[in-house]
Amino acid sequence: MTTTTTPPAAPAKTRRRPVSDWWNRLSRVQQWGVLIPLVALVYLLPVLNPPLITTQPGYDFPIAMFEVARYALVAIGLNIVVGQAGLLDLGYVGFFAIGAYVMALFTSPDSSLAKLPFLVVLPIAMVVTMIFGVILGTPTLRLRGDYLAIVTLGFGEIVRLLADNIDPLRGNRGFQGVGHPPGSKADGSPLFNNTDGIPWYWLCVTIIIVILFVVGNLERSRVGRAWVAIRDDEDAAEIMGVPTFKFKIWAFVGGAAVGGLSGALYAGQLGFVNNQKFDVVTSMLFLAAVILGGAGNKVGVLLGAIVVAYVPLRFQQIAEYKYLIFGLALIILMIFRPQGLLGARQRLLAYGRQAYQRLLGKGEQVSSDGSLATDNPGEKA
Repeated sequence: MTTTTTPPAAPAKTRRRPVSDWWNRLSRVQQWGVLIPLVALVYLLPVLNPPLITTQPGYDFPIAMFEVARYALVAIGLNIVVGQAGLLDLGYVGFFAIGAYVMALFTSPDSSLAKLPFLVVLPIAMVVTMIFGVILGTPTLRLRGDYLAIVTLGFGEIVRLLADNIDPLRGNRGFQGVGHPPGSKADGSPLFNNTDGIPWYWLCVTIIIVILFVVGNLERSRVGRAWVAIRDDEDAAEIMGVPTFKFKIWAFVGGAAVGGLSGALYAGQLGFVNNQKFDVVTSMLFLAAVILGGAGNKVGVLLGAIVVAYVPLRFQQIAEYKYLIFGLALIILMIFRPQGLLGARQRLLAYGRQAYQRLLGKGEQVSSDGSLATDNPGEKA
């Protein structure tokens, strides 16, 4: 009697992500060992002014780096609303405008309100925008999809039109001499001024790091898990007991606070605020940074903000075509990589990395549609 043995089936080929797998296998201490030199390099960029990425002589490089950092801060705030909670906000520029006007009203000599120090007005701008986030979110966040997008788009336009028609907001005349942080150089001149972008860049990067810590902790908390559940399927989340309306309000308020903070920094660096920089096109650029980089991924939205803000400043010959270029880029991206340049990584557990390692023997999965996808589309979890 003879027995036949069948050769073992060849293992199925799986996609390899060596960089992400390598990063996910590192301990926290090892990750910090990689991040600290990288952060130091980021801080030194405007000082080093590397020849390959410099925007000079067409555009001052430190100012360009501040513009990139400002867009990155805006993208982080908008990512809370769009990427984490899945709420399509087309009027995010309204919160950005409110923060800028709060800074102008409390620091500019053109305003009749009491003058306050710049660092005092920053948290005031965040609180005011949070209040407007509640005012806007309470009646509108029961809407979904296109309806919510239309309402938020209207909110952004309302803010711009109010700035144009309410006399204390000065319309096109705007506010000059907007305040800046304290500090002076050795020669007695102000440390923060409109022509030197290095201090502003350092301040903005420091704020970004703090905001990333806060947002990262939120993602790993009950709040972050609720946001992901709402983003994936709001009806299912509500059936499972998630108070969806409350958590959507929290997302709106958190995103509004970061938007107001970025607007206040913008007003301080520019030193002038009027109603010309808060139109729908600017709001679309903010949203493009999030979608291009990868909604729901903090590193992805930072990458998207760098692309949207830096490319027109670096290649000024094509700057006037930036809306066409980014529009085509988004169309191509939606066809070939709908999750963005860096897809959202699912971290539903506080120790999600260890859970994935133990259960699957590999790093966290990248999702294109908000669900926990596997490397093999036909494989069932």
